[in-house]
Amino acid sequence: MTALDIIEAAAECIGVPFRHQGRSIEPGPGQGIDCVGLAVHVARSLGLEYIDRTGYSRSPNGTDLQDTLDAQPCLLPIKRSDVQPGDLLLMRFKAAPQHVAIYAGPTIIHAYEQPGLCCEQGFSEAWARRVVGVYRFVEAGR
Repeated sequence: MTALDIIEAAAECIGVPFRHQGRSIEPGPGQGIDCVGLAVHVARSLGLEYIDRTGYSRSPNGTDLQDTLDAQPCLLPIKRSDVQPGDLLLMRFKAAPQHVAIYAGPTIIHAYEQPGLCCEQGFSEAWARRVVGVYRFVEAGR
C-alpha cells in the first residue's frame, strides 16, 4: 500500500454528496458520505482492518473522534511534523476535534458539510492551523 493508493481511494469519493454518517459512494438513494465515511472508504478499499463506529453527533464532544481513531487497527498516530501524503489529518474547528481529511500534499481530500460534498481543496494555512493530530494508514499488526 502506497500513499498514491490511499489518495486514489480517497479521490474516488470526490463529488459524492455530504451525508452525516454516510458510508455509500454508489449512485442512488442513500448515497453520501461524511469525513469519517471517507476514511472508512479508504480503509475498506485497501483491505485494511477497521472499526466503523456510527451513532456519533455532528459535532463530536471531547475526545470522542480522537479516541475512535486511536482505536483503529489500521491507523498509527504519528508526529505532526512527520506528515506525508496519504496520511489522515485530525482537525478541529472549535474546541474538540471533529473533522478528518486525507492529506494529499498541496491539497486535502475531505467530505465537508459546508460545500455539501467530498472535495479536494488546497491545504492552506487556515486548514493547517486546524490540525491537531496525524495518523498513518498501516496494515494490522504493524
